[in-house]
Amino acid sequence: MTTIDKKEVQVSSEFKSQAIKAIIAIGLFILTYLIILLLAVGFTVLCIIGGLGLILIHPSLATMVLGLGLASLGILVLIFLLKFIFASNKTDRSGLIEISQDEQPVLFQMIEEIVQEVKTDFPKKVYLDPNVNAAVFYDSGFWSMFFPIKKNLLIGLGLVNTVTKEELRAILAHEFGHFSQKSMKVGTYVYNLNKVVYNMLHDNASYERMITRWADVSGFFALFVLIAVKVNQGIQWILIKLYDIVNISYSGLSREMEFHADEIAASVTGYLPLKTSLLRMPFADHSLNEAIGLYQRKIGDQLKSKNLYTDQHEVILFLAEENNYPVSNGLPDISVEEQSKFDKSKLVIEDQWASHPSTEDRVIRLEKTGFDAVRLKDEPANNLFRNIEKYQQQFTDQIFETIKPDREVQPIPTSKFIEIYKQEFATDSFPKIFRSYYNNKHPISFDLDGDCSQFNAIEFSDLYSDETIDLVYSGFALHNDIETLKMIADNNVKIKTFDYNGIKYKKKDASHLIEQLNSVLHKTNDEIRENDFKIYCWFRQKEVEQKREELLNRLYSDFFEFDKNYMEKYNLYIKMHDALQFINYNNPTKVIINNFKNLQSIEESLKHELSALLAEEELKSGLTEEVVNNLEKYLSENLEYFGVTIYLDDNLSLLFSSLEFYAYLLFRKHFQLKKSILLYQEGLIKER
Repeated sequence: MTTIDKKEVQVSSEFKSQAIKAIIAIGLFILTYLIILLLAVGFTVLCIIGGLGLILIHPSLATMVLGLGLASLGILVLIFLLKFIFASNKTDRSGLIEISQDEQPVLFQMIEEIVQEVKTDFPKKVYLDPNVNAAVFYDSGFWSMFFPIKKNLLIGLGLVNTVTKEELRAILAHEFGHFSQKSMKVGTYVYNLNKVVYNMLHDNASYERMITRWADVSGFFALFVLIAVKVNQGIQWILIKLYDIVNISYSGLSREMEFHADEIAASVTGYLPLKTSLLRMPFADHSLNEAIGLYQRKIGDQLKSKNLYTDQHEVILFLAEENNYPVSNGLPDISVEEQSKFDKSKLVIEDQWASHPSTEDRVIRLEKTGFDAVRLKDEPANNLFRNIEKYQQQFTDQIFETIKPDREVQPIPTSKFIEIYKQEFATDSFPKIFRSYYNNKHPISFDLDGDCSQFNAIEFSDLYSDETIDLVYSGFALHNDIETLKMIADNNVKIKTFDYNGIKYKKKDASHLIEQLNSVLHKTNDEIRENDFKIYCWFRQKEVEQKREELLNRLYSDFFEFDKNYMEKYNLYIKMHDALQFINYNNPTKVIINNFKNLQSIEESLKHELSALLAEEELKSGLTEEVVNNLEKYLSENLEYFGVTIYLDDNLSLLFSSLEFYAYLLFRKHFQLKKSILLYQEGLIKER
């Protein structure tokens, strides 16, 4: 529990400004919609009068059908414009577990304290789900803008498992903060109206089924349905243009709503619990996904977790140790600097479509709230629950229903899980002694017979210093910034201005800036290449001093040779993948047969390359027996993928899985060649 000095949370001027913009944008949309609706009503009346006139002037079956079709034209347009009134957005609760106060009195007591403090209502129901999240949700629709609706609270066990009590209190206070004050009602109203507008413009599945059934009644009706569709498309075009304006305004307001809810949470717990949980949350989500991912990769070994959440906790502690994160209350503390230490980008683009501000921006605003707290002893949020293991087990079983191994599974304890995970992690990681220098880069090709004598005095610490690692990640940032600027220059990013290195530029300046940055990137890559050569020379000297066989040169040579052809080999995967996209569309039989015929030469190249990779025992040993058998079947047979009138799904499935494993083996080969260099270099250091 924490104690803080109380002061009233005020709505910021930016919040008020964004709310006014959103209201004006929505007002413009509503005005335009009402004009279109009035025109549609008039059009419908004319269609009905015209239809009745046809029938009355010349009564017959043909005029009756034409008259009904004409009348339906206006009615269908009107239904399109009014269907949102009857639409409802319901949250799928099938994977949730509802809990009660009798079951969890301590948790419910904390929720009661929070809602009283932020001056909002207690949730209608409280649910648990398996993920790293928390939310307040409700079933919304057109009428929810006018009538109060009780909200439900959703708490993810993956979140509970990786936060403290006070952090969970802050997170829930943030969620309730969205509905706590009258000033926030405008945000809620805009949110609901935004959903209504989206439904009208984009959620048309049931409407399309209805008009399809009507068109199937008669060819005459189909003609009028086609006209109605064209009219609706024209209406959609107008309203979508206006909806873009509404959505930009709503996104700006939504970001301010997040800041405001953060401030409300800080007023309850102080800013620190929300800050620490925000910074840890991506790490917590990654840890849960890592645990699930291991079991998915080991599906052939028939393994199942006894409790995914104890697995998650072990992963997060292990990764914290690997990254040298401090641990308090049994959880890692991650700083803003640590989270962004490899982000060297100098390009700043305001994402006007983003509904949430960045974590960094939220932390900055939190620290400015002035809500500090006297921190008392904290403990894991799991302790708020009675028998939390019961829910953890239920969600573990639920998740494993999606993995579906084909034989009986063997549940393993967390101690066995983390042992397997650490083995995998070691296999897929580089030696720590090289820090993060090679994590996202490869040695850049250089002349292996170059003159090393000029670097005799170099120190190992200089090769992998903070400065050289910064240089590497600055190179990544430059490359990514240039690619983004190319999108801006090509009009693929809808912005008017952007900032680079603290200087504001107009969109038209992007091309000139690209030229300047390409020159900087070229110089940076030259510096990185020179450092890579220094590294080679340093280890080559150690190899000579230790009177070893000249292996380093061959390892680098093998890597450079494979790296030179890597993209060409990978492009074979891209080419095959793209050439197969036609199966996702309806095509005449002749076109399908011809497309598969055109694939034959590409497939022959694919089989040749895949066969060469599979022949390498080190790569083959990393695959399950089932995968190897399937790949060998694919390589040994000339499969047909299309019968007389239908696709042969089993053969297609084998083709696609073989294609994916080709890309995987290509990556593994590249990785292994690189790791062989680093392991050998590590050995040279250990024998100094």
